[in-house]
Amino acid sequence: MIGFVGAGNMARAIARGLGEPVLATDSGSGRAAALVAELGGEALTSNAELFRHSDVVFLGHRPDQLTDVAKGVDADSKLVISMMGPTTVAELQAAYPGASVVRIMPNLPVELGRGVVAVAEGGETAIPILERLGLVIVLPEAQMNLATATAGVMPALIAVLAEAAIDGAVCHGLDVGRARDMFLHTLAGTAELILKRGGDTLAVRREVGTPGESTVRGVAALERNNVRTAFMDAYHDVLTRLSMPYTGGVVITR
Repeated sequence: MIGFVGAGNMARAIARGLGEPVLATDSGSGRAAALVAELGGEALTSNAELFRHSDVVFLGHRPDQLTDVAKGVDADSKLVISMMGPTTVAELQAAYPGASVVRIMPNLPVELGRGVVAVAEGGETAIPILERLGLVIVLPEAQMNLATATAGVMPALIAVLAEAAIDGAVCHGLDVGRARDMFLHTLAGTAELILKRGGDTLAVRREVGTPGESTVRGVAALERNNVRTAFMDAYHDVLTRLSMPYTGGVVITR
């Protein structure tokens, strides 16, 4: 049985991607019960009970709750998979000395089985489960924050780009429904095409653009408005935040 300590957005996405009944707990939000109502299983009131009845446990609670959650459970011989951002393998091992611990960074499309899951080296035992969620990439633990910036937060950044493109079409007279459908299907198809071209983004751009015509002028406008710099800045800000202590949403700068 698979258990989820915490039933927030990412836990729900993983559970939906796995597509089987689960055990789940929450801190009183009611999300565990909602998840179980959707997928089957049982919403439990005790993390200790969840660990007792689970072979695999996903940790989706706040990083600062690690010690408190681990203190009251028996995790011996369990596979404990953490999706708690910057929480390190060493911290997980200290909290769960009798368990096999794995640090991952998934992204939201795991809900569709089309996500990306980065796994810190040493956590390869979890790959057979995680492969059900999409592409699994094993990284040195020192690069896990880069996985957060490259895949973890990327759906939000792409959603902003989608909003901007759709708004642009609407401003010039296309209704929002058609603008949305045209752009999102173009986005999905282009991703598939770039993958088919071996990741050669320039090749795809050259296939679309004719010198001096509308495509290259549109690309030039994006360059004038520093689209590349915007992404570099986004990476910088994400990585800077990840290097700060977790404070439940308040950034410590001292």
